[in-house]
Amino acid sequence: MNVYSKPSRSWLHISLKFLPFADAATADLPLGRLLRLSLFQVSVGMALAMLIGTLNRVMIVELKVPAAMVAVMIALPLLFAPFRALIGFRSDHHRSALGWRRVPYIWMGTLLQFGGFAVMPFALLVLGRMGQSASAPDWVGHLGAAVAFLLVGAGMHTTQTVGLALATDLSPPEARPKVVGLMYSMLLLGMIASSLVFGYLLKDFSPGALISSVQAAAVATLVLNITALWKQEARTQRLGDPNEKDVDFVSALKMFSQGNNALRRLLAVGLGTMAFSMSDVLLEPFGGEVLRLSVSDTTFLTAVLALGSLTGFAWASHVLNRGADPFRMAATGVLVGVPAFLAVLISAPQASLLIFALGTLFIGVGAGLFGHGTLTATMNHAPAGQVGLALGAWGAVQATAAGLAMGLGGIIRDLMALVVDSGTAYAFVYSLEVVLLLVTLFAMYPLIAKKLHQSSTSYSTQGEKP
Repeated sequence: MNVYSKPSRSWLHISLKFLPFADAATADLPLGRLLRLSLFQVSVGMALAMLIGTLNRVMIVELKVPAAMVAVMIALPLLFAPFRALIGFRSDHHRSALGWRRVPYIWMGTLLQFGGFAVMPFALLVLGRMGQSASAPDWVGHLGAAVAFLLVGAGMHTTQTVGLALATDLSPPEARPKVVGLMYSMLLLGMIASSLVFGYLLKDFSPGALISSVQAAAVATLVLNITALWKQEARTQRLGDPNEKDVDFVSALKMFSQGNNALRRLLAVGLGTMAFSMSDVLLEPFGGEVLRLSVSDTTFLTAVLALGSLTGFAWASHVLNRGADPFRMAATGVLVGVPAFLAVLISAPQASLLIFALGTLFIGVGAGLFGHGTLTATMNHAPAGQVGLALGAWGAVQATAAGLAMGLGGIIRDLMALVVDSGTAYAFVYSLEVVLLLVTLFAMYPLIAKKLHQSSTSYSTQGEKP
């Protein structure tokens, strides 16, 4: 007797239908294995939530570290971002005696991320001159914090770049956009979940709570990435052949850059990412200083931002899978971002937590739409055999622009605070982001106009009578 009745089978079908990205699974890559692989994105999301969400608030408000220094520290991990294209390319052609291409890079990235988190809380306490660390020289705190942030950044970018390349290897070409969508959704879910956990652990802030929270993130990084990597990549003897010729990275990158509007797409990615990221380091301090929110309350704002990004990314995947133009989707994200930043600006004089939360939510929605649109466009136009390089280039531009934007955001805020009050200093940065979004839309217009022209030409041709 079949244990599954007809209603049960129908319920299973419906549940899979409404499970986001469930159709990304294939016979060779079932959903369970795919979800397990995506755990490396959860560890990256956890690291991002810790860096741009929890630690920037703790450093500025509780440890009394200047916002400019905090912005620079948080931007340090992104110094490694320009190497993402090279890392992805090298993992494409890595030769190992064990026959692995991706596994050595992911393992190395995991160890770097773990090491950075292991030493980070102690370096921050020295930097903030709390407790017994108050007697330590200034350079110890500065150097220790810088090294810790750099290690986390190097590990995070290495793991994410090569992990996405491994996901691409394991999935068939027709399922790859959906697989990448699932991977980035797991990144955002990781940010949301870890933000909630960190907010709970740091509800009553103390040096001990900071140490236990950050070192728990270090252990979780090892557990998540080892679980994700276990028995995912098959060993191939050909990859260990020492006579295999090396491929020239410069030539491959030149070929990619000469593709259809590749440089303009990357320019749009950089400008839009800067526009959405400049306030990342300032949202929680803004809530703490201007709206007088607690550490726990402002940490939850990171979860709200990530929830908005997840919503935007999921909606973009749904629309793009039905044949929508990714350039127009990215432009829609820009248009959503403009009123969202204006809402954050309005929340200060109104002293409204609701307006601030809604603005933060729709900043995330706009960023999700923009990110998915530009990523899909990059993948669709990648030269044959260079999907990994294309992902690395997109990630390198996006992460580098985010790092520059966060660093500039903190520096501009501090410089403005020298001549105006704190609320006005924050408002200036948010206004600058609105301007950058409009510049991004201007830079993307030729890509959108070209698509519209091609669609119009195709329609006219089909409508002609023989």
